[in-house]
Amino acid sequence: LGYRLGCCAILGIWVCWDSIWGYSRFYQLTIGGRAAFPVFRGIGGLLLLHWFWAFSTFIWSRYRVNYIFLFEFDPRFIRSPKMIFNSAVDQTLVYLVLMLLYYKAGCDDIWHIIPAGGYAFLLVCYTIHQLIFPWHIRKPLWISIKSTISTPFVSPSFFTCYIADVLTSMIKVFLDLAWTTCYIFSGDFLSAEENHKTEWKNWQNRILYTQVLIPLICLFPLLIRFLQCVRRYMDTKKRFPNLANALKYALSQTVTLFGAFHPLILFHERHENAVTSLKNVEIFQMFWFGLFILSSLYSFVWDVYMDWGLGRPKHAYLGPRLMFPNIHYYYVVIVADLFLRMSWLTTLIPPNSGANFALPAYLSSVTMSLELLRRTLWGFFRLENEHRHSTEGFRRVDFVPLHFSTGHNHKYDTKKAAMETRVIIEISVFVVAVIAVCISSVISAQSAAQSK
Repeated sequence: LGYRLGCCAILGIWVCWDSIWGYSRFYQLTIGGRAAFPVFRGIGGLLLLHWFWAFSTFIWSRYRVNYIFLFEFDPRFIRSPKMIFNSAVDQTLVYLVLMLLYYKAGCDDIWHIIPAGGYAFLLVCYTIHQLIFPWHIRKPLWISIKSTISTPFVSPSFFTCYIADVLTSMIKVFLDLAWTTCYIFSGDFLSAEENHKTEWKNWQNRILYTQVLIPLICLFPLLIRFLQCVRRYMDTKKRFPNLANALKYALSQTVTLFGAFHPLILFHERHENAVTSLKNVEIFQMFWFGLFILSSLYSFVWDVYMDWGLGRPKHAYLGPRLMFPNIHYYYVVIVADLFLRMSWLTTLIPPNSGANFALPAYLSSVTMSLELLRRTLWGFFRLENEHRHSTEGFRRVDFVPLHFSTGHNHKYDTKKAAMETRVIIEISVFVVAVIAVCISSVISAQSAAQSK
C-alpha cells in the first residue's frame, strides 16, 4: 500500500509539474483548460468519494461507531478500511496515468497512437468496469441506490437516506458525468484537441441540454431527499422533524430553479449578443441572494442541531455522551460546516446562471472537492448521533410488532384510519405549496426577462 501511494504521489506531482512548466515555458494550456477535462473532473469526483468512504469506515471503526449495524450491511460482504484503501489506490494509479497520457498527447509530447480524447474514453470504460465488478461487492450498493431512487414507493431506511444526502453533494459530479456521456456518444472524443471548437457537434448549446437536462440534474437529488422526508412523515405520522426537513430541501430546490431560469440567461437566449444592465435584475438578484442565505443558514442549523445532536447549551453547545475523544474536533467541524454550506449551495446554481455570487468555472473542481469533504465530515457526526440514540426511529429494535390479530374492529382502528387520512391531506397541501413556490419562481424569472 505504501509503495503504491508513493507512485500516486509521484504521478500527481508529474501532472502538476508538466501543467505548470508547459504553461510558463510554452504557454500551453493546463490540464484544467483542455477540452476533455470535465471527463477527468467528474470521474475524479467519484474517485475522491471512494477515498472519503475508505476514510469514513476507518474513522467509524477506530471510534467504535457501529456503521455496519446502522446501515444494515451484510457482514459477509463487508470490506475492511484497508481493503477499500487498496482499491482506491489502484484506481488512482490508473486515473493519473491516463490523465498524464491525455495531457502529453494534447501537447504532442508522445506519439498519436490514439486521439487525445481516446484516453478519456479509456478512463470512462475503466470506471464503468469498476462500478460494476466485482458484482458480489457492488450489488448491495446498486440495490440500495435503486431503493433510494424508488422513493416514495418504498419506505426509506437510514442507509438510503444517507445515500440520498450524499447524492445531494454530488451534483457537480453528475453534471460532469452528463457532459461526459454527451461527449462520448456524440463521438467528439475522436476529434483533434486543437479543432474541438470547429469539429465538435453543438450539443452543449442546445436548449435540451442547457435548459432541461442541467436543471433536472441539479433538482433530482434534492427531489429524492424531499420525497423521502414526506414518506417518513407518512410512515411515522410525525410532522417534526420530517416536514421541517422536507422544507429544507424545498428551499434548496427553489434556489436551483431561480438559478436555472435566471433573467440574464433567458434574456441572452432570446436576444443574442445583447447587453443588459444589472439594474434590471437587481431586485431579482437581491431576492435570490436572500433566499440563498436563508437556505444556507437553515441547512447549517439543521446539520448541527438535528443531524449531529449538538448545539445544546448545557453541554457547552455540544451534546451528551460524545464518542470522539477531543471536543475541539466538534467546534472546528461546526465552523467549517457553516462556510462549506455556502459553497455547497453554489453547486446547486446551474453553470452560466448570471448570478453575481456564482463562482467562476475554473473553481468548480475546488467547490466539488470541498463539498465532498463537507459531506464526509457530516457523516462522521451523523452516524455518531444515530449510534448514541435513534434520532428518527430507523432502528428496528425501537418497534416491537404485535404477534396476534383478533380480527375484530376496535376504536383504535378508526382513529388510525382518521390519522392516515389527515396525514395524506397534510402531505398534499405541503407538496402543492412547494410546487406552487417552484412554479412561481420560474414565472417570476420569465416575467423579469420579458420586461426587458
